[in-house]
Amino acid sequence: MSLYKDIHIGNLINLRVAETNIEIARVCNFFNLSAEEIECMYTQQSLDAEIILRWSKLLEYDFFRLYSQHLILYSPPASLNRTEISGEKYSLPVFKKNIYTKEIIDFLVELVESGDKSIKQVIEDYKIPKTTLHKWISKYKKKN
Repeated sequence: MSLYKDIHIGNLINLRVAETNIEIARVCNFFNLSAEEIECMYTQQSLDAEIILRWSKLLEYDFFRLYSQHLILYSPPASLNRTEISGEKYSLPVFKKNIYTKEIIDFLVELVESGDKSIKQVIEDYKIPKTTLHKWISKYKKKN
């Protein structure tokens, strides 16, 4: 499942619109755009943050979370000398990378259980501590 690796926001929005059975007339009215312009958004791999925010409100789904999960899985951890821990203060909030959601844990456990990746590959690719991954596997493995 590469949902978090290659995010095509237009496709995902289109999927959510279909799931919620929202009528195109309501979407057009909400955005004050034509049906053709809305359909064009569905083909876009990326959209302006303000547009994504409006879609999130209309569809009651946090599309930004997809990007957050991507950062958790695919970005290197911040070094300690570049965070507030080093004593420096920043005007923007500093977030800890090691906050894993249930979806991320399920994704990683599924990779191992399905055989798509070995435990070693998951540890190397996603920088998950070995003991953490083993705990997740024993705790969240599917009951067969």
